[in-house]
Amino acid sequence: MTDVPAHDPAGPTQEFVSDVFARSCASRAAFEDVTSKWASLALLALGEGSYRFNALRRRIEGVSERMLSQTLQTLERDGMLTREVLTAIPPRVEYTLTPLGVRVAEQLRGLADLLEASVPEVRAARERERP
Repeated sequence: MTDVPAHDPAGPTQEFVSDVFARSCASRAAFEDVTSKWASLALLALGEGSYRFNALRRRIEGVSERMLSQTLQTLERDGMLTREVLTAIPPRVEYTLTPLGVRVAEQLRGLADLLEASVPEVRAARERERP
């Protein structure tokens, strides 16, 4: 994707080209954030609907409170989710995917479905690797 007019004979400048392989590209930083274990699982869970913090923590078995909090902050910073403080006693916080987060979660869901369906193949490959 470029933002350079078609009549520019020099072609697009590097600052306007998105390339996940380029070290300084924002897409690469977002890719790294999204593909971390906890972020991917959080996005998959939030693809099912909005969650409060503790419900999300229960849904993602094994994640610590601190790690989930950091992960959600990162995903919020990247525009993948919104954090809404609900006025109640006690106050509650609810997390919801943004339109971008929904698109990313849909892609991750396809990958998760493929991997879940491939468990027998993965197990067989792991068995072949054992000494």
